[in-house]
Amino acid sequence: MYRERPSTLAGVVAWSNAPRTPGWVLPDGCMDLIWDGEVLLVAGPDTTPKPTLPQQGVAITGLRFAPGLAPRVLGHPAHDLRDERVPLDELWGAATVRPLADRVAASADHLAALEALVAPLVLAAGPRDEPLVAAIERLRRRQPVAAVAEAIGLSERQLHRRALDAFGYGPKVLARILRLQAALAMVRNGVAAAVVAAETGFADQAHLAREVRALAGTTVRELVS
Repeated sequence: MYRERPSTLAGVVAWSNAPRTPGWVLPDGCMDLIWDGEVLLVAGPDTTPKPTLPQQGVAITGLRFAPGLAPRVLGHPAHDLRDERVPLDELWGAATVRPLADRVAASADHLAALEALVAPLVLAAGPRDEPLVAAIERLRRRQPVAAVAEAIGLSERQLHRRALDAFGYGPKVLARILRLQAALAMVRNGVAAAVVAAETGFADQAHLAREVRALAGTTVRELVS
């Protein structure tokens, strides 16, 4: 069963799926550090739905980083990892990662071990990039990209470049993904699709359905059934 809990680290959600059940991971603007029972993996920002990792029935745990945080922690721009699942040793080298993986494997609490591994890196990453944090909030409110860039003191080109590094895709794609997540949260809470479409800025229910199909690869009904 999939479970989440708040992490001790700011901007991080701890999660587990044990025993692992099949399903789909939808684009959400986030990146994850995953322990799959054998190796440490980095899940880059997705633009399409991805199946959960194989080996059904095997426990898996991970940390989900808020948009923009993981690249600063991991030291790699998000666009390099877009739509990828990459062993951490490919990013940091086997000599660095092997003892870390051994430490997680030996722990009775894999989530706590992952948090201990990441904690000094989150601290070293320093303060959040406030302009990009502000950009996320403005995009959540469905402000046009040009208006967002102007509000945070960047040109549209600068915002696009920094968004690629931080989020893995440009602000327009990020805005679509944030809107999709907001809409799905409302639908899962029992709000009628027509109301969701109106309140999250879709032209109509058909527009919502098309966007769900484009980004989640399925229908609204299938996602909440």
